[in-house]
Amino acid sequence: MHLSEGIVTATVLAGGTTAAAAGLAVGLRQLKPENVPRVAILSSTFFVASLIHVPLGPVSVHLVLNGINGLLLGWAAFPSIFVALTFQMLLFQFGGITVLGLNTLTMAFPAVLVWIIFGRMVGGRSNILALVGGFLAGSLSVFGGGILIAFFLFLSGEQFLEAGTVALVAHVPVMFVEGFFTSVCVVFLRKVKPEMLDVKWHSERPKLAEHGEVL
Repeated sequence: MHLSEGIVTATVLAGGTTAAAAGLAVGLRQLKPENVPRVAILSSTFFVASLIHVPLGPVSVHLVLNGINGLLLGWAAFPSIFVALTFQMLLFQFGGITVLGLNTLTMAFPAVLVWIIFGRMVGGRSNILALVGGFLAGSLSVFGGGILIAFFLFLSGEQFLEAGTVALVAHVPVMFVEGFFTSVCVVFLRKVKPEMLDVKWHSERPKLAEHGEVL
């Protein structure tokens, strides 16, 4: 889902970079020191998972994992994804320095959006709703990224309209893979580490003292 250099116009680059910088500022401001290791782990996971690219015209298709990033990090998904994209650019020449902000916005903004929409569903009492919320968060975050890419290409010239449409359609299979993966992660984390999803009910469970009495 990387945009290549030399494709979009300077106006689109400036607008996207400005929006990405704003997202980074909010993400860094809300990032708590105790959550830095979580951001680093998810950034590394994103870096590795999205290394396998299938080139498709001016974009490339790959696993994104922005849905699970958003659910676990909220606004901190911006710095997490930005760091991973920066290392991909420096080490493997994916994307480029001029489109770094635009690529960050393309993947991080949908991540934050699905966190806002589905965060409570994933952290609620119902396991079924959490499963559905995880699938929707994973799939729609990829769809949102595809929409943004198509939109940026369209703004850069009508000659890119077909390329933008192809990019969006190409990510449809990835949507289902991401949705399945995210829902599995949500179910697993609700069982072993519910606080990572901000699951409220886990703290309401009766606590057992050393001799078994309920506190």
